[in-house]
Amino acid sequence: MNITILSRGSYLYSTQSLLRAGEARGHKMDIVDHARCNIMCATNDPQVLFEGERVDKVDAIIPRIGASVTEHGAAVVRQFELKKVATATLSDALLEARDKFRSLQKLSANGIGVPRSFLVSDTNDLPWLYQILGFPLIIKLLESTHGNGVILADNSQTAGSVIDAFSSRREKVLLQEFVEEASGEDIRAFVVGKEVVATMRRQAEKGEFRSNLHRGATGHIVELTTEERETALKATRLLGLDVAGVDMLRSKNGPLIIEVNASPGLEGIETVTGIDVAGKIIDLVEQKVRTARKYKIYQEKMKK
Repeated sequence: MNITILSRGSYLYSTQSLLRAGEARGHKMDIVDHARCNIMCATNDPQVLFEGERVDKVDAIIPRIGASVTEHGAAVVRQFELKKVATATLSDALLEARDKFRSLQKLSANGIGVPRSFLVSDTNDLPWLYQILGFPLIIKLLESTHGNGVILADNSQTAGSVIDAFSSRREKVLLQEFVEEASGEDIRAFVVGKEVVATMRRQAEKGEFRSNLHRGATGHIVELTTEERETALKATRLLGLDVAGVDMLRSKNGPLIIEVNASPGLEGIETVTGIDVAGKIIDLVEQKVRTARKYKIYQEKMKK
């Protein structure tokens, strides 16, 4: 099979892990920077060009789309979809998961636990929002990654200053309740297809509330409860994702999802668990290509 990894960094751990896993299974692996791809729309001839050349003879793509180029990256993925190329992550699912508030809306409306959250539309509403959420509370930028743009505010003065600063830059701001009993810990469930393939617990450094490994948190192997596993799988299914990192807090009211990452990093989860998660993703892609080929053969038979 010819498999193309859409990644802005060929040197990144996740990209290299997928490259090795694909080559170990005998596939021809290529890496293409989606940010440098051009999309050509022509009648019955959708094409993706990289450095002026058509990206052809591709059986499947594995999108590794960063938050800063979500729109363009999703458009590139969509163009491959129009070319009938199998993809580990669909373009619409990528866009929905990347919009933090939109995904929280969908999850909460379908009975999945999430922290109480508000999208700030008018700063005049802040006093009563503070009353509902209490202090401390979490302030998040909708496009934050790796804990950047995520701030813990202990009082209204701090919260107001932070929100004013973000609003002046026309940033969309999310207010979220602080789940104290989580104690700076969250759970990452890595889902591939219809299975949770790896899990870890991330514990924030002392004095830090963000449990991102990029911020010095430590990772540990953890067993999920049945409820946590079912929650992770249901959330992934609702957002239309086949590959996802589901981040949950353990609260007194059960698991609360704080984010579903459509392009989760592999370094932390593979290092902590020792599981070949990249290999699981390659297996998923192989299955998708086989299914697409069988469907194509079926369609051709029906035409005769």
